[in-house]
Order: sequence, then C-alpha cells, then structure tokens
Amino acid sequence: MAASATSSTLPPTVEFDGQLIRKLSQQGPRYTSYPTADRFSDAFDYGDYLQAVAGVRTRGAVAPLSLYVHIPFCAKLCYYCACNKIITKHPEKAAVYLGYLKREIEMQGQLFAGMNHIEQLHFGGGTPTFLSDEQMGDLMAHLRHWFQFAPDEAGEYSIEIDPRTVTPERIASLRMQGFNRLSLGVQDFDPEVQKAVNRIQPESMTLDAINAAREANFRSVSVDLIYGLPKQNVISMAQTLTKIIAADPDRIAIYNYAHMPHLFKAQRRIADEDLPSADAKLDMLYLCIKRLTEAGYVYIGMDHFAKPTDDLALAQRQGRLHRNFQGYSTHAEADLIACGVSAISSIGGTYSQNVKTLDAYYDRLDRNELPIARGIRLNMDDMLRRCIIQRLMCNFELSISAVEQAYPISFSSYFAKELEQLRALEQEGLLKIEADWLTVTLKGRLLIRNICMVFDRYLTAAKEAAVHPLRYSKTI
Repeated sequence: MAASATSSTLPPTVEFDGQLIRKLSQQGPRYTSYPTADRFSDAFDYGDYLQAVAGVRTRGAVAPLSLYVHIPFCAKLCYYCACNKIITKHPEKAAVYLGYLKREIEMQGQLFAGMNHIEQLHFGGGTPTFLSDEQMGDLMAHLRHWFQFAPDEAGEYSIEIDPRTVTPERIASLRMQGFNRLSLGVQDFDPEVQKAVNRIQPESMTLDAINAAREANFRSVSVDLIYGLPKQNVISMAQTLTKIIAADPDRIAIYNYAHMPHLFKAQRRIADEDLPSADAKLDMLYLCIKRLTEAGYVYIGMDHFAKPTDDLALAQRQGRLHRNFQGYSTHAEADLIACGVSAISSIGGTYSQNVKTLDAYYDRLDRNELPIARGIRLNMDDMLRRCIIQRLMCNFELSISAVEQAYPISFSSYFAKELEQLRALEQEGLLKIEADWLTVTLKGRLLIRNICMVFDRYLTAAKEAAVHPLRYSKTI
C-alpha cells in the first residue's frame, strides 16, 4: 500500500510495507541528537559549558537561539509516560522550583548577553500548565527580561498542555503571554484505553481545547496520539482518527508505545496481556498512515504528520527542517539553551544535560553553578556523522558532494564500511545509492532510523563489543 493524499497536487510521501517492517524493525535511537544522550559523560562539566559559550561568542556573527524550559510537575501519573516528571498535588513545589529556575535563566541570560536573540521557545515537561496563570506570566516576563524575543510573526513559541488542566480562558491567556503554538496530548479517545493508562480525558475536553486555541489565534495546533497502548485495537484507533481528523489540527504526532517497564516504573502498572500484539500494532500504524495521508496530511518523518501549508512541511520542502530534543524544528542548526531539571542544551559543538533530581538541581544553583551533570564535546567525526544523520532524518536524501565540500573527506573512502551496509539496505528497497546522492525511498522513510544507525559509530562499536542496549525502542 502506498499512502497518498486525496489531492492530486500532493505526491505520496510514504509507503507502508508491513513485511519489510517486520523483517527489519530493531531497537535503535530516535536521533534527537548525535551522539545520543547515552553517550554523554560526567567528565563534561560546568567549565566545559562555559568554554562552549565562549567559543560561540568568538566565532563572529551569532545566529538566533532556541530556548527550552522544562517544567517537571504533573498532578496525575499516566502509566505509559517515560518523561522525567514529578507527580504531586502540592502546587507549592512549583513555587520553589520556579525560584531556582529563574535563577538559572538569569545565569544563562548573563552568559549570552549581547547574543541572546531568541526565535524559538518550547515549554515541555511534565505538564507546563501545572503552573498557575500568574506563575506562567511571571516566568515569561523573566525570560523576556534576560532574552530578546523575535516578534510574534517571526518566532515559534510553543507550549505543551494537558487539556485536563486548562480552561478556554487559560488558553487565551497563554496566547497573550506570547505562545503561538500549542501541543496537546490525546493518545486515544476510547474510554477503556484511557482507563488502562490512567488518563481519563473526555473527547469534549480535547475538542474544547483545540477550539479555544483557534479562537485565541494560535498559529498552529498539534495533537499527540499513541498506538500500541493497552486495550487498544484497530477499531478504537479508527474511531479516534475519525474524530481527530474532524478536529483538523495542523500537526499530528503518532507515537509507537515502547513498553519498557525495566526502565520506567510507571509502566509496570500496565498488564502485559492487555497490550496489542506486534501484528495488531502494525495494523494500527498502517491505518494511521492511510487515514492521515488520505485526509491531506504530509508525512514529515518518524512519527510526525502536518498539513502541507504548515511551517513544518514548508521547511522540509525548502530544506530547512532540523531535528533536536523537542523533535522536528523549523529553525535549522540553532544553538539551544535548555533550562530546568534534566534539560539538554546544544551549544557550539557540545551537548550538556542538567541534573535529573530537584535536590541536585537546587544544590548546584545554591552554589552559583549551572546545574550541568554531564555532556559531550563533539569531534570532527561526530560533527560529520551528525550532519549526515540530520539530513537523512529531515530531508530523506543526502548530497555526497555537499558533505565533501563541508568536510575534508572522500565520502566513498571514509564511509566504505557504511556503504557496504547501505547496499544491503538498498537491496531491501530502503534507499538508492548513486554517485552523488543517497535517496531514501518512500518505503524506506518509515525505517529511516535503520538507515541512520549505519552511520552511528558508537552503536557500531557497541555491537562489535557484543553490548546490547536495552534503553532503545523499536525502530517501528
């Protein structure tokens, strides 16, 4: 089955081959970064981060920045969740956290003084709307004091919301506070599925949030779904898709539920016997691709679909699409400052991650240090492979001559072993290898992680050492 849009002006953007997916799906990274976060080292510390910022300052013209803010609190536990979150019904915990978060923001603002122009902001969690309206307004004012934000029409300022925690009035307030993109979790409308994952969210509540975002003139509304949840099946997924398509969001993300209770304690509350089979999950994925592309959505990559007029689809067509820790982004290669527990920054050829617990976070800031726990400084090989993986993930093609112009290598020599592995994938129909181009096929797009894994030097070394990581989800 080749998925296609109903409009004759839109070519197919992905092709589903169930037999090929069954054969090739394996554990692998999602490549929100390269090297991936499991390669970070605690040898990288606050001093290394300061050197990275100094390097950005000395390189001359500074591009606009991205900013990520992590709010870890949730009022209720969703059993499927693998995020770094803190479940609490005590709002005073957020007040203490905000005091320290504002201190970290001030320290970052001072470091980036004179080069602090922001064009992209994302609030994630946890549940950012765990903060009260007043707290959010105060936090946004603090951010604007220390950073210079691009005008609303030029910047992309997004926030994740839980429809169970907001009113239409609160959504309108978020728009006035400066957010222009909204993302909300739905997962599945089926009551039995919602009960099985401890997330009761009536359909009316979700639709009210989407309608409120439209009325408040949010530029884009994104909805998250998950396939593979307990009690879920093709029928429940079909009903959810019908309702979501009717709601007409600009972007839809459909995530594969990765059941890894050995890593995520909350998932131990999900009974294995309630989970759909691997074949049932593939049937749901097929259905999602078919229904969304028939409704006119473009397959962006990984889990993401967007209307052809959405900025994400436009950026992909224009070769400007980027991928970072928040997923796909329209702001290519922007340095990313991340604030809050567990948040990951990407500055001047380095990655750095904050400590993961509140106590450690507060302790570092009490010592007037940024709360950096670990990170990595990229060498030339890392930068080269990151470039290749980014372009394949975002554009589904790679110009070999462009890589050779940017890096002092002969592609065929430097990647001789990788090309051998790619030829095997070419035989499977995942890509085409030409003298100057690597081009991912429509059926290869769903297995793009498999292709990118060929270029992952760290993953190759782990396999050669017979180390089998358990932290990765299946590529499909």
